[in-house]
Amino acid sequence: MVTQMSKTRILLSVAILLSILPLVQAEDSKKLGATFDLTYMSRYLSKGTEPYGQQGGLFETIDLDLWGTGFGVAVGHQAATNSGYVDKQRLNYEAYYGNSIFNGEAYKTIYKIDWTYKNYYGRARNIGNSQEWIFDFSWPDILPVKNLVPYYITHYEYPAGRNYKNANMTGWVHRLGLYYKLSVPQLPDPLKLSAEIAYNDGLGGPSKDHDWAYATLGISTKFKITNNLSLVPGLYHQLSMDDSVCKHDVTYCKISMKYKF
Repeated sequence: MVTQMSKTRILLSVAILLSILPLVQAEDSKKLGATFDLTYMSRYLSKGTEPYGQQGGLFETIDLDLWGTGFGVAVGHQAATNSGYVDKQRLNYEAYYGNSIFNGEAYKTIYKIDWTYKNYYGRARNIGNSQEWIFDFSWPDILPVKNLVPYYITHYEYPAGRNYKNANMTGWVHRLGLYYKLSVPQLPDPLKLSAEIAYNDGLGGPSKDHDWAYATLGISTKFKITNNLSLVPGLYHQLSMDDSVCKHDVTYCKISMKYKF
């Protein structure tokens, strides 16, 4: 059951975002921008696991780009597509910074550092609330094949406070991958073909192995509907390699609608 305090938090988050949007439009010349993202996943997978079982997930996010500085903040909500996982609905509060270094060199590095506070508002905060850091690196020019890009993403997640009941969840997940942008004359944007393999380094507690957990193959593209609206569909297949993370392979689709104010 959602408590009165949780309802207040949700309403406050919405009020803050709505109050910011007029400022976004007024400061357009300074490159302050906002993007609303609505994403559907036919099966919700998070670092190889299935938090919603056989169900999909629905995600709503407003992302604020702070004047093109590389800094940004976002507030999002996510929930299962059907009933049964009310206690796993959550609000995500995010802050990030992205940039590039070694520009002009073959080893040019694009990076993003992301921090997220995960608030499971349907239950006491000391049961499931957590914080997560994501470090994302890619090297667009390091390989001799044009449009073939290697990347490395690592996640570090831990309880949001001391003496929380999820205290043993702390751990890392390391993801190594490649993507290739394939131009197709019939499509306005290239097809993005991706492949990655992930190593679970303790995330989820003693029940999870320290081992290669899964590999994911994907294909996606982007359709620009208007100057402000775009649609990004994708199809993915996860090859599960460790039963302690996921006991079966999963094929799922992901569709995102993005609107830039």
